[in-house]
Amino acid sequence: MPFETPRWLRDLLRFLPLKSQFVLSGNVRDLQAAEVAPGIVTAQPFEHCLRDALRAAGFRHVLMWGPLEGFEVLDQPGEDPAEGRALLEALGLQGGGSGAPAGIDLLGATLQRLASHEGGAIALVVDFASRLVVRSESLSDVEHRFFTQALVLSHRARTRPIGAERKPFFNNVFWVVEKEGDLPDWLTVDNPRLRHIPVARPDQRVRGALVPALLRGLPGAAEAGADPLQQAAQDFVEGTEGLLLADLQAIAQLARVEALPVSRIGDAVRRYKVGVTEDPWLRIDRARIRDADGFIRRRVKGQDHAVTHMLDLVKRAVTGVGSSRKGSRPRGIAFLAGPTGVGKTELAKTVTHLLFGDENAYIRFDMSEFSAEHADQRLIGAPPGYVGYDVGGELTNAIREKPFSVVLFDEIEKAHPRILDKFLQILDDGVLTSGRGDRVYFSESLIVFTSNLGIYRQDEHGARVANVSPHEPLAQVQAKVREEIERHFKLVLNRPEILNRIGENIIVFDFIRPDVAGQIFDQMVDATLADLSAQAMQVSLAAAARESLRGLCLADLSNGGRGIRNQLEVHLINPLARRLFDMDAVAGERFDITRLDADGLELLRS
Repeated sequence: MPFETPRWLRDLLRFLPLKSQFVLSGNVRDLQAAEVAPGIVTAQPFEHCLRDALRAAGFRHVLMWGPLEGFEVLDQPGEDPAEGRALLEALGLQGGGSGAPAGIDLLGATLQRLASHEGGAIALVVDFASRLVVRSESLSDVEHRFFTQALVLSHRARTRPIGAERKPFFNNVFWVVEKEGDLPDWLTVDNPRLRHIPVARPDQRVRGALVPALLRGLPGAAEAGADPLQQAAQDFVEGTEGLLLADLQAIAQLARVEALPVSRIGDAVRRYKVGVTEDPWLRIDRARIRDADGFIRRRVKGQDHAVTHMLDLVKRAVTGVGSSRKGSRPRGIAFLAGPTGVGKTELAKTVTHLLFGDENAYIRFDMSEFSAEHADQRLIGAPPGYVGYDVGGELTNAIREKPFSVVLFDEIEKAHPRILDKFLQILDDGVLTSGRGDRVYFSESLIVFTSNLGIYRQDEHGARVANVSPHEPLAQVQAKVREEIERHFKLVLNRPEILNRIGENIIVFDFIRPDVAGQIFDQMVDATLADLSAQAMQVSLAAAARESLRGLCLADLSNGGRGIRNQLEVHLINPLARRLFDMDAVAGERFDITRLDADGLELLRS
């Protein structure tokens, strides 16, 4: 496909005879793709691309002003610099000269001389024009006088015919800014003699035009066939969506420095995005995951289907099956739904322990803290101009620090709907832009949501009633919970697209059934006695007392395992601690709990 001039440059050339001034904003600090010879596309600095286009359009000289360098003539390679020096002299700049600093006063005087300059057409590029003012909405006297002069000159400028074809030319002024609003509104808005031209980030077509030249310098490119090179180019283009051409050049340089062959260009893209040299997912002990089923089931009781599904997600994340590594989507997404206290958060902790060896290594956000409309600023950071802008967001900072992580969003239904829009970006593109404009990538993360959605619903009177009960079989519980989750996302939140991104990864947990509750009870009691044994204090629980305690703890299973733990504290841990304290118990002693009921327990020294 032949190279096509970028749209911003086509628009600029089209309006050159019609507008005396232009504002160029947006991606002006990036490299620009340019065809330097037929079929040869390379990346050039923005000012060189602009210079070459203006000179090709018929301008005799392109003069640039910068806050550090002052005025300089942008000569093309091979040109005699004497002619540029003569232009500076004609404009009264010989005292400053090329490379000498020049302030706003001299720039204003030069605008005046430029407007009346005869001879060949001259273009003045005012670089870093955003830095000409401190605050565009509150100008100083000097700033106001300067931009008033620019406004008047934009209206008074007249074209003149130049060359054999007698084409109309202005001595145009080009303001190069980051944002259009960096200049006073009364200069740029509704000014018929000024044209604002946004410079967009490179799209897939532009990146595709530049990528072949970048790949030629990579190891193995000379020996690779046409098909492998084409595949590498496709991987490079697809993996760099949203990046700048300067980023693409840096990725190619990174691949050369680290001796990555052309076939592994996707790995170079990943390293550049997340800053991790080796893929941590490939370094995970596969034998540990292969034998993880029993390890997880010892900690998460009665949820065999959830454990299997979660392990499948982990194995997919490790092997990369079913997910393209060209993009930036998270390694895995899980939505854990079900009653309270059934092991949702515990499963996330266990998976984290499985991957990192530390269950506290996950990044957790309690979404009940993000119920306010503007709470998203805590996640991504405040926008420019607001307090805390320089601090960044809790989520974006955490992922930048630990890109390889399990990210847990607890009780997601309590977050404000506006925050859910941020999750759409994460689930779809695997990228989130912070308030400071930094792009943070989730391509190495495992995203886990927990929710109690579907356990309750609203009846026809708007009252909150149970949607499922412990007496229903698991299949019926799963169907009802999924149906209520779908209704909530589609009808209440009006965000079915988020549900689509989660797909079939909604894992519905079962109620804690009596048989499972008994296992949880035994595990908790044994752990409590083992903790005392670790402190060299032996406490035994008589069989009758244990059965009485079992009845007290398992009488109400509506709060799941957490409810069992609460009852254990009430009937065993607190009374036992009280009695041991009153008896001045010390390490090395042995005690027997001979009786335990709702009124307390009886503890005897052995």
